[in-house]
Amino acid sequence: MKNNSIRTVVATGIGAALFIIIGMFVNIPIFGNTSIQLQYAVQALFSVIYGPITGFFMGFIGHALKDGIQYGNISWAWVLASAITGLVIGLFNKKYDVTTGKFSLMSMIWFNLAQALALLIAYGIVTPIGDRLQFAQAWSYLYAQSFVAGVANFITIAIGGTLLLAIYARSRTQSGSLTKD
Repeated sequence: MKNNSIRTVVATGIGAALFIIIGMFVNIPIFGNTSIQLQYAVQALFSVIYGPITGFFMGFIGHALKDGIQYGNISWAWVLASAITGLVIGLFNKKYDVTTGKFSLMSMIWFNLAQALALLIAYGIVTPIGDRLQFAQAWSYLYAQSFVAGVANFITIAIGGTLLLAIYARSRTQSGSLTKD
């Protein structure tokens, strides 16, 4: 258990740092303060490999620090949305366990269903309600911004996250694949 907690803390720290760096320097603006954010593909990879706790805190710490550094203020609803995304994807990680060296079509489907559920909760519920409470913005703008962000993140994770997981799975040795000559 001690090794798992150390592993989780280290993975969370590295993941949060990657979330900040990728989020600040690799994004494509699309609508308002919304942009295509490639760090969500990396967060999905960490959530699957290291589990829901790492995914949650990678998103929470990484997003909070990124917003604080980049904008000078923090939108807590969006921070929570990033955390929920990592948590939910990580909760289903046994359905697409890439550490065994396998990432089948069924695993890809489960992964994308899990990320769709995560993004539905995060951007269909959390961000519009949270921004309404924090900033008192118009509902139409909040839902439009959340919808665009949710779709952009879905596409990013579906393509980038799936590719990263497939590459990671191929780098793992499958059980029974080694034979003695």
